Amino acid sequence: MGAEDGILRVENLKKHFRVGGGRLLKAVDDVSFTVARGEVFGLVGESGCGKTTLGRTVIRLYDTSGGKVYYRDEDVHRLEGAALRRFNRRMQMIFQDPYASLNPRMTVGDIIGEPMDIHGLANGKERRQRIAELLRTVGLSPEHALRFPHEFSGGQRQRIGIARALAVDPEFIIADEPISALDVSIQAQVVNLLRRLREQRGLTYLFIAHDLSMVKYLSQRVGVMYLGKMVEMAPSAELYREPLHPYTRALMSAIPIPDPQVERSRQRIMLPGEVPSPLNPPPGCHFHNRCPETKPVCREQEPIFKEIGGGHLVACHLY
Repeated sequence: MGAEDGILRVENLKKHFRVGGGRLLKAVDDVSFTVARGEVFGLVGESGCGKTTLGRTVIRLYDTSGGKVYYRDEDVHRLEGAALRRFNRRMQMIFQDPYASLNPRMTVGDIIGEPMDIHGLANGKERRQRIAELLRTVGLSPEHALRFPHEFSGGQRQRIGIARALAVDPEFIIADEPISALDVSIQAQVVNLLRRLREQRGLTYLFIAHDLSMVKYLSQRVGVMYLGKMVEMAPSAELYREPLHPYTRALMSAIPIPDPQVERSRQRIMLPGEVPSPLNPPPGCHFHNRCPETKPVCREQEPIFKEIGGGHLVACHLY
């Protein structure tokens, strides 16, 4: 669906949580996409739309409630033993919060070296050399290996997290909002580092973010989520040139343009109301109560996620 030579295939994935009173929270609800080898697939949407839950389900931090995740044509959630260990080496994750994702009681060297220990990749002098090399790769000094996470800034901690992900020489990285907790001045440095690592190591990324300008800079294709559903997906240039779903158009209108005349003349799309609770999503199209182009069918019938040409897919009754 969408990309040739798919190294990752997500088919009708669902992740539901039981919450108070036996109610069902549909964090991810019937989402499908493919990521090609060497591609950066961007996943965007407002906070709470299910992006992080999707990423964690793909990498098996959460079990699925339905659907399948295939990596190299293997069903990820059925892997066991040696096959699971192999998958855990091939796919790694960079977490959103560099303050919470590093063990404060471990030195930086042990944080980066722990994945090597688990997979038996290096020990002794070779281990120390690889840790030093990884620190240099992410723009830190080998001397930092003896220090603890609290001695570093947020940007430096995120670089440590990236070094840890690289320690087992993965081929696929899920980057879960890796810049959202960082100062704006540091964000571009981390994104440029991720881009350079992709070019040098042939990495494939699932890049989860809500900063649309960063997603445009890094990604070849982009998927847009709203309340657990994928509402639009297209090649990056196509999506930013001609967004089709009313929700995507509203998101795009919020991206600042570095041209004062253009910025003054364009119309910002302001959506009414708040994002509904995923515990009680609206019937039909989940977006209909905020959409400026709602029709009667939108309130009654859920739109089908369909391709309209050129790898551009949308779930909207307008098309």
